[in-house]
Amino acid sequence: MRPLRRVSLLPGVIVLTTASTLAAFGQSANNPPAQTAPANATSAPSPHGPPVAANAPRMSRETRLNIIRDFETEMAYSRTAFPMGSKGLVLKDGTTTPNGEQLQQDLTLYGPSIKPGDPVHLSFVQIKDNHIHFEINGGPVRRKKWYQRVQVYGTAGTPVNTGSDETIENPHGSYLDLYFDKYVPEMTAQQLRDLLSPVLDFSAHNKEEAYLNTLPPKVKQAIVAHHVLVGMNSDMVIHAMGRPPMKDREKDSNGVEYEEWIYGKAPEDVNFVRFVGDEVVRVETMKVNGEKIVRTAKEVDLSQPDKNAEAKKEQTDRPANAPSLRRPGEDSQDVPTATPADGANPTPPVPPPDIPQQGAPGPG
Repeated sequence: MRPLRRVSLLPGVIVLTTASTLAAFGQSANNPPAQTAPANATSAPSPHGPPVAANAPRMSRETRLNIIRDFETEMAYSRTAFPMGSKGLVLKDGTTTPNGEQLQQDLTLYGPSIKPGDPVHLSFVQIKDNHIHFEINGGPVRRKKWYQRVQVYGTAGTPVNTGSDETIENPHGSYLDLYFDKYVPEMTAQQLRDLLSPVLDFSAHNKEEAYLNTLPPKVKQAIVAHHVLVGMNSDMVIHAMGRPPMKDREKDSNGVEYEEWIYGKAPEDVNFVRFVGDEVVRVETMKVNGEKIVRTAKEVDLSQPDKNAEAKKEQTDRPANAPSLRRPGEDSQDVPTATPADGANPTPPVPPPDIPQQGAPGPG
């Protein structure tokens, strides 16, 4: 009886085991177990680092070498325009100088060295006492190579031509100076990139993305949708619609010259984009069904406030009884010559009699 009892119990054990296995398999198939992260797992790093501490010490020599090694020969994209020539941009507390009307005057007078969205190459980095100097695209002044400064003299002391007097091409680069309040503090490379973010974009993947990041949200959405807004400039229209296949220059009834860019051909929709200077003032669309849509109201304003002009306006709007550090009777520093408190103008000094005065006949 014992062998039979063992045999009879064996199938029951097998069936129970199989049922529990199938039940567990079905439960795992319907409700997969949640995957728990390991204890030492960390979240994805943030693209921006922590801000530089206000009480950070001076930058150490090791950090200077690391910053120069990380940033020299690095590529980025420009968020603003740089003027041509020896005038670069100064960045302090997130504000660039010059800006507003002064920057537009420099761009008109000297021409743009770098436009918004253009790729830039940090060719030289120099860390000074209270600012960091970045030369972009070779800098405004092209340096000579070491072999171009070598001078060889012959036996008689006459210089020997070594062929190093080759002409240096006209440099088209610029520079950026990042200023601090007292000294250059200790920081990481990511913190320095965050400080340069108002001018340089290190996260863009291509030129188009970098250019769109410099625009207001409304203009960016219009360019992505290939739509032209009244108030755009020529670069924005090119990014939105491409280069025009046809252009036309005429004068309106008031004698104002304008340029019209024509997109499309019949039987498709035809768009006429009118420019006065570098600003879109009129957009006309001819539909296939004969409908005509004309937009002349300004839809976007790209004028940037001039912070220098605002500062001057604040000085002019200052009340007369505002507190001042000047003593009673002293004039403003803007006056070139000071006058006494009694209001009498000082008389010019009289030269000695032995010195001939201007206009007097000389000896002989």
